[in-house]
Amino acid sequence: MTPQGSIYRRLMLQLVGSAAVLAAILFVLFQSFARQLAVEAQDNTLLASASAILESVWVQQGQVRADIPYAALAMLGNVSDDRVFYQIAQAGSVLTGYEDLPLLRDGVQAANAAFRGDDIRMVQVARSLPIAGVPQIITVTVAQTQDGLAQKLAEISRRAILVGAVFFAVATVLAVWAARGTVRPLARVTAAVSRRGPVDLRPVTTPVPAEMVPLIGALNDFILRLDRSLARSEDFIAEAAHRVRTPLATVRAQAEVTLRRVDREENRTALKQMIRAVDESSRAAGQLLDHAMVALRADRLEQEQLDLGAAVAEVVARQMPLASLKDIAFDQQIAAGCLVQGDAILIQNAVTNILDNAIKYSPRDTRITIDVGQRGTLAHVRITDQGRGFGDDDIARLTDPFARGTNAGQTVGSGLGLTIAHEVARAHRGTLTLTQAIEGTGACVTFCLPV
Repeated sequence: MTPQGSIYRRLMLQLVGSAAVLAAILFVLFQSFARQLAVEAQDNTLLASASAILESVWVQQGQVRADIPYAALAMLGNVSDDRVFYQIAQAGSVLTGYEDLPLLRDGVQAANAAFRGDDIRMVQVARSLPIAGVPQIITVTVAQTQDGLAQKLAEISRRAILVGAVFFAVATVLAVWAARGTVRPLARVTAAVSRRGPVDLRPVTTPVPAEMVPLIGALNDFILRLDRSLARSEDFIAEAAHRVRTPLATVRAQAEVTLRRVDREENRTALKQMIRAVDESSRAAGQLLDHAMVALRADRLEQEQLDLGAAVAEVVARQMPLASLKDIAFDQQIAAGCLVQGDAILIQNAVTNILDNAIKYSPRDTRITIDVGQRGTLAHVRITDQGRGFGDDDIARLTDPFARGTNAGQTVGSGLGLTIAHEVARAHRGTLTLTQAIEGTGACVTFCLPV
């Protein structure tokens, strides 16, 4: 499956990108608001100075007089080191101050302008004074350079950048926290499903957010359909194996009876081949039935405390008649007190298949060693024969279904015995190990279970 991006990475990019955009907006708004406040503060100071100068203007003997108070201009110098300019005019005619200071348009009280190569902020106030009985408009203009304001704005910008950076850092940390919290339910579901065994088809019950409920519902529906499909397949295999074994046993019995009555060698050879084919089919049907049972019971193990030594001894007793046909003897080394938790039917079935393989591949008049013991937290059943052993390239694949060794020869087999034992061990969190016999020739199969 090709992944289409990452939810975590995509969510992180969206959250961090949003945080960066918000930090930029915050910086612009902060700087704009600070600039507005600074300009308003400068305008208020300039207006206070201009108003104080205007209040000092009076008329004496038809002449306009002005006594500019020191405080009116000093208040501007105290605020910053900027230069200050002023002008007093009567009906557009400059009475005192800087004659080239520009005038503001009517209705404009404060504005930016350029004066003698500097950027200035200027305000203008006016009032009417009676001169020779005629009202005259007296205007006072006060201006100040912008160097101090620029320095304040630069400091404000640095602080705005710091605030934006802190905001972005905090937002990024919160974004990481939010993104991890968002994908954590997915991780929980993944962990809950990945911890399951290969045949664990229970519904997923891990708590998830409301948005994931449809996904979990669809997953559980799929698991249910899969469980039903596997159950139907297992039932079919079990039923088929059961129905095949009975007529095969009848055919084999009739073939043996006929073999005793036939004298011609070619007919006897044909009957022997037929009996062999019936044996192979009957064995395959039986092991298919065992495999279906293992697959069915492994999903819901009937856990009970089991004396492993006693269970193996029972299996050995059932296999003795088969071993005696080949004059094979059993050397039993069964330790007492090997208690394990598991499904007794499955464990005995696994040991039966291992021992059956050992009998099948052992030469006549040999011995099979059955060792049951415990080492640490593992109990083991080790069965060693004196047969052909395993091929060098066979051990890795002999637990696969229907896989047989290269040295199996004409021995009847279905390739399911070790598969069944391997699946039983895996269902009990145990292991099945195939090795060559330590002494002499033969195969060694070790079936381990946790105690």
